[in-house]
Amino acid sequence: MGTKCAANYPALTPLMFLERTAISYGDRTSIIYGDIQYTWSQTFERCRRLASALNSLQVQPGDVVSVVAPNVPAMYEMHFGVPMVGAILNTLNVRLNASTMASLLKHSGSKVVFADSQYLPLALSSVKLLMEQSFKIPIVIAIDDPLDFGNKLSSTELEYERLLKISDPQFPIRWPTDEWETISLNYTSGTTSRPKGVEYHHRGAYINAIVAASMWGMKDFPVHLWTVPMFHCNGWCLTWTMAAQAGTNVCLRSITAKSAFEAILKHKVTHLSGAPIVLNILASAPINEIKRLPSTVHVLTGGAPPPPSILSRMEDLGFVVTHSYGLTETFGPALYCRWKPEWNALVLEERAVFKSRQGLGTLAVVEAAVMNPKTMEKAPRDGKTIGEVMLRGVAIMKGYWNDEKATNLAFEGGWFHTGDLGVMHSDGYIQLKDRSKDIIISGGENISSIEVESVLYNHPQVLEAAVVARPDEHWGETPCAFVHVTGQLSSESVITHCRERLPHFMVPRSVVFGELPKTSTGKVQKYLLRERAKAMGSLQKSKL
Repeated sequence: MGTKCAANYPALTPLMFLERTAISYGDRTSIIYGDIQYTWSQTFERCRRLASALNSLQVQPGDVVSVVAPNVPAMYEMHFGVPMVGAILNTLNVRLNASTMASLLKHSGSKVVFADSQYLPLALSSVKLLMEQSFKIPIVIAIDDPLDFGNKLSSTELEYERLLKISDPQFPIRWPTDEWETISLNYTSGTTSRPKGVEYHHRGAYINAIVAASMWGMKDFPVHLWTVPMFHCNGWCLTWTMAAQAGTNVCLRSITAKSAFEAILKHKVTHLSGAPIVLNILASAPINEIKRLPSTVHVLTGGAPPPPSILSRMEDLGFVVTHSYGLTETFGPALYCRWKPEWNALVLEERAVFKSRQGLGTLAVVEAAVMNPKTMEKAPRDGKTIGEVMLRGVAIMKGYWNDEKATNLAFEGGWFHTGDLGVMHSDGYIQLKDRSKDIIISGGENISSIEVESVLYNHPQVLEAAVVARPDEHWGETPCAFVHVTGQLSSESVITHCRERLPHFMVPRSVVFGELPKTSTGKVQKYLLRERAKAMGSLQKSKL
């Protein structure tokens, strides 16, 4: 792991990327946000001004600095300016409620909170709750929107641009002396449990940023459209990757099909990334909003495998999709489906089967395995034996913030336990089957919700699908399908569709229509669906 570095061996840190690019490619465009553009030399200066401002606010090395903001220039600059003063960056989900945000600010001990003007009321409400608890409150600094979408709410001197203006553009960077130092603190999305604080170290951030470019085949000077939130795993470390590659960051406050296609054409975007919901937005856009792409756009997605219909549509539009897998604890993507040329000859449905595999570990993962969590023995590479996916390597968190017990449990046996279940194929590619909490046990049979969901996605009218367990008087529990569809569709037709393609014990006995609850990163909140299924009560009769 991290060790203190001798004077002739500087610690690896992604801060190096920004300084290097500012010196060598200072006149290249770093950030585009509407009509606002910065060069890399300007971004470097602005980040040093930010570090200077934090220093003037008595922020010390090891202090936590939080930010509540969408994908705007200030959010990008935080990824360098905060660690430049030795502080720890904590990016918060903009969709949290005040109570949850207050608990995370309290847990992290945040000293300063930067809040985009759109989310300033949320941040202030969170701080007010801390005051009521007699907890030491952080300094709140507003970030006015430079494009002025009616969001200029601040009138005090504690505003981002005003602070930068009066701060030192030549502020001396506080370089880490230990690669194990914490660079950022990211809270898990809470899709399955209470959010935990995940500590990223400088070495991991540096290496994962480089690996992201390698995994994606990203050449120098890419143009990346920010469709994954920077608050999610620090934008999958792509915040730092873009500085390493001297690329251009195209920022959008919110993502719509219209804004995405317009940005792709206007700025000649080469890459974008995000959860499957991003693909769905692009693939299902109205005809009048879809634009012909001037060249191939590479898409990195994670989470549930995109259904064949979405993959086909994305290919038709000119996108090339790479499927990856990871967690907050793994700096974002840790496995990816490294494409084999011979798969190109397959028909779409067959290609989708291979693309749905989570694949191989990135070059930052020393070893990825499917293991029996009780015996810690590796599962055979037969594509059938289910075990827990476990990882080892630099692509793993430092630990959970102020939670030694959870950290020790996560690394029990010398491996990081993902909590995800999967199988290992003969070629070493891993394929997820389910979260350990999402396996449905019906009449003693284990049912993978992912397998049922993949069949549901094959229905031409199904846009989104999630399957959870519902109590069943006879079988213990049976699959309950929550689906978002187009047009009119009956429960019977959905069940018939599944019955024709699945063993009968895996067929959903209940179907609920409507949009699915998601986190801001597009992950379906299955715990909410489980609660809804439980509240529906036990099925009295369940036929095979």
